[in-house]
Amino acid sequence: MQSLIGTGVALVTPFKQDFSVDTEALKSIVNFSVDGGIEYLVVLGTTAENATLSPEEKELVIRTVIEANNGALPLVLGVGGNNTLKVVEELKTRDLSAFAAILSVSPYYNKPTQEGIYQHFKAVAEASPIPVILYNVPGRTASNMLPSTVIRLANDFENVVAIKEAAGDLVQAMQLLKNKPKDFLVISGDDMIALPMVLAGGAGVISVIGQGFPKEFSEMIRLGLNRKVDEAFKTQYLLADCIDMIFEQGNPAGIKQVFLSLGISENTVRLPLVKVDDSLASRIDEFVKKINKQG
Repeated sequence: MQSLIGTGVALVTPFKQDFSVDTEALKSIVNFSVDGGIEYLVVLGTTAENATLSPEEKELVIRTVIEANNGALPLVLGVGGNNTLKVVEELKTRDLSAFAAILSVSPYYNKPTQEGIYQHFKAVAEASPIPVILYNVPGRTASNMLPSTVIRLANDFENVVAIKEAAGDLVQAMQLLKNKPKDFLVISGDDMIALPMVLAGGAGVISVIGQGFPKEFSEMIRLGLNRKVDEAFKTQYLLADCIDMIFEQGNPAGIKQVFLSLGISENTVRLPLVKVDDSLASRIDEFVKKINKQG
């Protein structure tokens, strides 16, 4: 899965001020990411406000991204949930021919045991016709997929090829990196520790900020993969303040403010999310202006 090494971005779903999906803005965001040097695109992940999209809107987003990308980059589709049978049904019925892999989040809300998580992903792996990227994000799911469970899945199923590890725990990430099968990819799901994870042996990142600053962030990860540590950390520290800012009042409210500052899309989010407040919007806007001036 060499196509998953480097920087992927978890695309937002831009909305117009009337809360409808803004397909033209979505095309612009895809093009901005492609032109900026991103390695692959993730469609309908958490950052896409997937939970607030209707089935029809999800299909619209998928079609729009496929059309805008036009084969330029590999695509990954978010297919996950806390109803295993429903996830399996989607995998069996959806046309996945345009996608290199699926990204499947660990079941949320139900708080399964480690055995329950294993059995869920066993069913997902057996149903999926394409490679599976596991997604551990305990801050959202309320249960942590332990390294032992990840390694068990990686060893038992050939199509379980990677994990997006977003526990924010570098020690846990290092346990995965130490014990994983040779070709299994550990991908950061946390922008702030993506570079340290890469330097410890990780394969890259599925990023939020990367779509707002694709040139800078993807180059940072490439420098890290090539062990050009000092150069990579210069960019890390350049972007660090904005990484904090875009998550300060929730994702994707922060990154959507970046896109407003860039003139690419509105900063509209759907309830229960709300826009960032004026103070944070001003700070993000000033940061974007500073980066653009330097660029």
